[in-house]
Amino acid sequence: MNVIVVGGGKVGYYLAETLLEHGHKPFVIETDKEICRKIANNLDIPVINGDGTTLGALESAGVEHCDAFVSVTGQDQVNLIACQLAKKRYGVERTVARVNNPKNLKVMKRLGVDIPVSSTDSIARLIEREIDVATIKRLLSINRGEATISEVEIPKNYSRNGTSLMDFNLPNECVIVSITRGDSLIIPRGNTQIFSGDKLIVICRNEYLHQLLHALRIE
Repeated sequence: MNVIVVGGGKVGYYLAETLLEHGHKPFVIETDKEICRKIANNLDIPVINGDGTTLGALESAGVEHCDAFVSVTGQDQVNLIACQLAKKRYGVERTVARVNNPKNLKVMKRLGVDIPVSSTDSIARLIEREIDVATIKRLLSINRGEATISEVEIPKNYSRNGTSLMDFNLPNECVIVSITRGDSLIIPRGNTQIFSGDKLIVICRNEYLHQLLHALRIE
């Protein structure tokens, strides 16, 4: 998924690096030229030297087409304004703001930020979970939340319609238990094909759920 990250400091750098490792496409907006150069050179991702609270910088980063918008600067006011612009002007579905002062958590939420986060280490996981929720319906947690039984619905106009399971590079930590197609229940084998509208019941360790979606090409 495409994720715009406002703020390229330690938190922004870590977040961009983590998203990149997980197969996402981060785009960073940062005011400091040296930090921009460092991120571009080390991570080889698009970086804009600009202010994330300005329309010009946001549009240059492709805010109209991003799946999630995250502002993680050291200033709560900047993070709030950036998220409000992304949400209200460009219709971004998921906005995440780093909250440096925990007292501002409720204010951020009340003023339109979807996910205000004070624990920076959990931001990457939160983004993936919120984006995936539209595709994955979690049915049951297993082993104290270590894994999940979930339903994954294959979208309409599926790009890999008719592809056999053996041709997907599925994570080893995920198992497709059954496929519901209309009124039929299918116990899948390697040559079982996947079609638009199918509903897959999967058992998967939570940290591999997004990799499963990536492998199925339904991010």
